[in-house]
Amino acid sequence: MSLAPRAVLVHRRTEYEELLARHGTHGQAAFFLSSRGRSIDEVLRRHDRSHRALREVTAAVPLTWRTSRVERADLDRFLFAPEDVVVVVGQDGLVANTAKYLRGQPVVGIDSDPGRNPGVLVRHRCADAPALLRAATAAADRAQELTMVEAVADDTQRLLALNEIYLGPPGHQTARYRLAADGEEGPGEAQASSGVLVGTGTGATGWLRSLWLERGARTELPAPCDPRLQWFVREAWPSPTTGTTKVSGELGPGQGLRLTVESDRIVVFGDGMEGDAMELTWGQSVRLAVADTSLRLVT
Repeated sequence: MSLAPRAVLVHRRTEYEELLARHGTHGQAAFFLSSRGRSIDEVLRRHDRSHRALREVTAAVPLTWRTSRVERADLDRFLFAPEDVVVVVGQDGLVANTAKYLRGQPVVGIDSDPGRNPGVLVRHRCADAPALLRAATAAADRAQELTMVEAVADDTQRLLALNEIYLGPPGHQTARYRLAADGEEGPGEAQASSGVLVGTGTGATGWLRSLWLERGARTELPAPCDPRLQWFVREAWPSPTTGTTKVSGELGPGQGLRLTVESDRIVVFGDGMEGDAMELTWGQSVRLAVADTSLRLVT
């Protein structure tokens, strides 16, 4: 007998909760903000709206379902199950933070504070939750398959991301590595830069787009459902031993970009989750490509 679906509500601590964790009391937090020309009243109102949204979405979960909650900081330790319906209550970025830990589970994005978020990934209001939960478990559910990017290291470490994967130095030093495309003969071009960014169509509205605009690139950025990636090298440095001929490109299905480390340490992380990063050192290599899984975002 199959298990009933489980609604997993993903949220993050509010600014008010972070202030209390830092300052201990409401009064101390209010004094801290007032000393910097801010009022705690608006922070508290946003906190109340966030918790009200969580209550409304929880109430919308069918009585026959199971329910669980997970906070953003605990995502890397939470075990998602195949029968889960993931309900992200918060900002667009929280959907991206969650996507890397999923394997095909449907995701519902609920905007907890309409008007403050672009609504690219959290497209719905709390009142839509009952219908969206039913749609997520329907035989022909309404879902977009958003392309993801993956990094697979030669020691089998694997990292997924919805927006982009960054490879580079952990601090402000220079990363040294060799860059080559699949099937290319030789070790690839030696480069020294502040890192490499490989992104999807979903990420094309953020960090990836800023690099694309900066370069004046002629290629069109991918759409969220396009099975292709765009990549850029950040601030490549020309020298007698390092080149700059490979600083941008596109990856389609089956194509990959290989980076081989030639410095003490390079970190690889996705969607800004630096606390859940891969670390590579001298001689290790990692391949970037379109992931074989996608994010199923319920529309």
